[in-house]
Amino acid sequence: MLIDSMLIVKAIVYSISIALGATGVTIIYNATKTFNFAHSSMVGWGVYVVFAFFFLFKGLPQIYFPIAFIFSGLLGVATYFTVNRRLIMAKASDINLMMSTLGVDLILFAFLNIFADYLLYAHKISIAKNFVLETWDPYLSIFGVSVRLTWVIAPIVFVMIFLFIHFMFSKTRIGVAMRATIENPALAQIQGINPDVVYLTSWFLGGGLAGLSGGILAMTFTGRPSIGMEVVVTFFAGAIVGGLETVYGGFLGGFLVGLSEYILPAMLAPTVGSWINSYKMIIPLSIMVITLLIRPSGLGIMIKRRVRI
Repeated sequence: MLIDSMLIVKAIVYSISIALGATGVTIIYNATKTFNFAHSSMVGWGVYVVFAFFFLFKGLPQIYFPIAFIFSGLLGVATYFTVNRRLIMAKASDINLMMSTLGVDLILFAFLNIFADYLLYAHKISIAKNFVLETWDPYLSIFGVSVRLTWVIAPIVFVMIFLFIHFMFSKTRIGVAMRATIENPALAQIQGINPDVVYLTSWFLGGGLAGLSGGILAMTFTGRPSIGMEVVVTFFAGAIVGGLETVYGGFLGGFLVGLSEYILPAMLAPTVGSWINSYKMIIPLSIMVITLLIRPSGLGIMIKRRVRI
């Protein structure tokens, strides 16, 4: 069956946001063995940073993507210093590391709701708790075809982030140090590598990618304080499908899971009915379960054999 071209374009943009968020999950997990539940609120803050800056300072929403990256990256740094670092030094188990981020998530989510109320009541932004930034996404004419600005920017951002991550891990000192710490933390410390710097960098990158993902997501989804919680399962599914042991897996798994979640309901709806859209969350979970049963190491392991990250 034919699929509407606009649906495909929107699916690609959505998949890019999921891929970036899933990569953030894998970076933090690779470095600290922490499955970051606070990722959902970091994504939510990315959404609201873009929204707030756009309404308060005008311009185009897309110019605030870097601010969303930096802000959520700093949230990651704060999480590391206040919670994660102490638990790592105490040699806490992976379960304890993971559950601690759930507490952080609840705190960040509470402050996100407070911020949304602040925009609503202090700045009189009536749509602060339910907005569609796509309304302010301008159209461009490319070869006579009208496309939204985000449809052009999102793929460019995706490629730039992919190349940056590849260059950093393969060519820079901090990237080599991160790889060494990920593979053998004790040996890396003996060789003079400061694990604190590696963990800090990982949390900044992971949080930053969550914020950037949220910024792009704000241009395709209805924005509200709970938006991060609504998509966090898809982020985790993408990270697991791609493989938690390789950063490239986040890009691959996140993109495939996001694309499937967006397109499959549209393909099935004419046959089984529109009710399928209410259960689209089953798709990433199903893909995750099938991957764990067939290839527990994830699809990204195929890339890892060729490129060591």
